[in-house]
Amino acid sequence: MLHIKHIKAGDWLTLLLGALLTAFLAATLWQGGAADKAVIRSGGKVFREVPLSRDQLIAVPGPLGISQIAIHNRQARIAADPSPRQYCVRQGWLKQAGEIAVCLPNQVSIELGGRRRNYDSLNY
Repeated sequence: MLHIKHIKAGDWLTLLLGALLTAFLAATLWQGGAADKAVIRSGGKVFREVPLSRDQLIAVPGPLGISQIAIHNRQARIAADPSPRQYCVRQGWLKQAGEIAVCLPNQVSIELGGRRRNYDSLNY
């Protein structure tokens, strides 16, 4: 069994440097780049691709009714949806490439695209 008193100063330095390197790599490599477009899907098919450079409100039809997609300040969100629990509306603004909001009951989704995508288990 290892006791704290057996750990030397060099060991603490190695642990500290390892932790700092891990934090640095996580902050730099797992961040998505800037998004430049939004891919809006309805019923699993691409409904429209729109640039994030222009503020707009887009009505997207789904089986339950119309979902409203808002684009503002190079960000996108599902502003309104007829789904009962409103999970996709509560998700808020999407800012980085690779971020997605999905309204399952209404089969509407929005995904931000760009040069670099955010890390997720699908990219692993």
